[in-house]
Amino acid sequence: MKLNLLIALDFAPERFAGWHMLNTLLQKRAGIHMHLLTPANHQEQTQMIDEGDVDIIYANPFDAAHLIREKGYRAVARPKNKANEMVIATKAEGAFKQLDELKKGCKVAMADNRDVKLIGLRLLEAVDLAENDIEWNITENYQAAAREVIKGNADVGFFLSEVYHSLSRLTLSQLHILIESDLSDITHVVLVNEKMTGNQEALQALMGLTADTEGQEVLAELGITAGFEPMTEEDGEFMIDLMDTLLD
Repeated sequence: MKLNLLIALDFAPERFAGWHMLNTLLQKRAGIHMHLLTPANHQEQTQMIDEGDVDIIYANPFDAAHLIREKGYRAVARPKNKANEMVIATKAEGAFKQLDELKKGCKVAMADNRDVKLIGLRLLEAVDLAENDIEWNITENYQAAAREVIKGNADVGFFLSEVYHSLSRLTLSQLHILIESDLSDITHVVLVNEKMTGNQEALQALMGLTADTEGQEVLAELGITAGFEPMTEEDGEFMIDLMDTLLD
């Protein structure tokens, strides 16, 4: 059996090798052939999924809500103790020192990551800023967003917390955090299609990674040291409801 595993766009670049290690280990332990898909942008990700040949997806929570409701995927697992938080950061030597100093017309640089955008907008509600008050600069990735902020082409950047804290020491020295979220209930999720419903080998291998040194080393490379935990259908619906709350 051949399975296609697609990884969400927003992992830190240094995690790339970890995903290949995971793919190799899951193949060995489940006795299946698995092809790793790493789309370059959101458009390519959408195209791959729409073609209908993606069996397992490690999805961000915003995409997960759409994929469950519109594409028939089922949430089966999530990283344990690893919530999706986000950072709003500005240039360290720039004009802004506090979040409430941002005004209408401010420029925000960010990668094309809609759950980060939703959380960021919810944080900006505290300073009376809404989506239409902002000039958006959508970049290829978070590293490019950081460069835009440092160059002064954007007032602030929106970042997935994990990616922000993994930026180079030089980059971080040129940035200043205005606020970091603390939601705890929103995570990436592992989704499967109908083809995977009766095939538990890969999922059992994924859940068992913490049981031995080889699996723990792969999880360390992914930054998911506590491993994965099962999700029920109710867990998936609860997270979708949280995403809907952010959209309201």
